[in-house]
Amino acid sequence: MQLVSSPLSPFVRKVRVLLLEAGLAEQVEVVDVATTPFETDAQAAAANPLGKIPALMRNDGPTLYDSRVITRYLDERAGGGFYPHARLWEVLTLEATAEGIMEAALSMAYEARFRPEPMQYAPWVEAQWSKVARALDAVEARWMSHLAGPLDMSHISVGCALGYLDFRHDARGWRQARPALDDWYAVFAERDSMRQTAPA
Repeated sequence: MQLVSSPLSPFVRKVRVLLLEAGLAEQVEVVDVATTPFETDAQAAAANPLGKIPALMRNDGPTLYDSRVITRYLDERAGGGFYPHARLWEVLTLEATAEGIMEAALSMAYEARFRPEPMQYAPWVEAQWSKVARALDAVEARWMSHLAGPLDMSHISVGCALGYLDFRHDARGWRQARPALDDWYAVFAERDSMRQTAPA
């Protein structure tokens, strides 16, 4: 199998962390491409008609895309465990929260990187950050007991979302007023899987 990838994408990173945690890394070749919202890489477009990454090219079936589809498939292939049935809805909800953080943060980064400065709209950027801040507040207030439990896909997703905030939006200071989440991430970020996939 091949994973159409970019080392800076938080959505790709969560797939790569799962591959390492599930012991599947040797089964998947990571193929890095350079793609942007304006210039879609040909391989990314061939794998996913939307041109988005990650995409998982399988030998025995159609290419899978959307990180949540890929991680569910890989979890099944590894024998399950990262989407435990007993707390499935909690895992999926927290994973969706983390994905929303990534989407809003990526939109902010795109605004700064790909729009000419006169066309950048500060109120829209701040609205995206408000989504991130509300989601982080919700995790701090409601989800820390879950994050203290056994490793599942929601932990990986939250960890990758926070890593992306550090990478692209560190000046925003997401840790302020969120001491429990800060403490949790300080430990989680030291996992081998997180260190091996950290953007640089």
